[in-house]
Amino acid sequence: MPDPAATEALGAALASGARAGRVIHLRGELGAGKTTLVRGLLRALGHTGRVKSPTYALVEPYELSSLHFYHFDFYRLKNQEEWEQAGFREYFNGEALCAVEWPERADGLLAPPDLDIELRFEGEHRRARLNAHPGAGEAWLSSLRFSP
Repeated sequence: MPDPAATEALGAALASGARAGRVIHLRGELGAGKTTLVRGLLRALGHTGRVKSPTYALVEPYELSSLHFYHFDFYRLKNQEEWEQAGFREYFNGEALCAVEWPERADGLLAPPDLDIELRFEGEHRRARLNAHPGAGEAWLSSLRFSP
């Protein structure tokens, strides 16, 4: 993935397998393109408004015609108590699609994702590594049609 446009295109390609009840974990250093990927996914699912990083709010909800989409950023998550008080567990259900940036900050609180995506820099380019978990994750990955 050479640039942000390719990262956004990868996000758009993920829309083909996006379903309620699925979860994506997004890993990578600051600026690697996690929110850019989510922006591409949301655009492909029909969202026309602004897509911002939920760094300070921790979650940004999007109501799409076909599903509830929650974009989390746990970079600033302080501890398990904050997680519990915010009621985040309730968002992860069979009626919502969840994208989680910095899932390692919620270690032990999240179930394994369907897709685990790592974005990293290699020189001036970005590289994405997608790992599918058995079942829904494998089906989602097999539905992916992408060429940067």
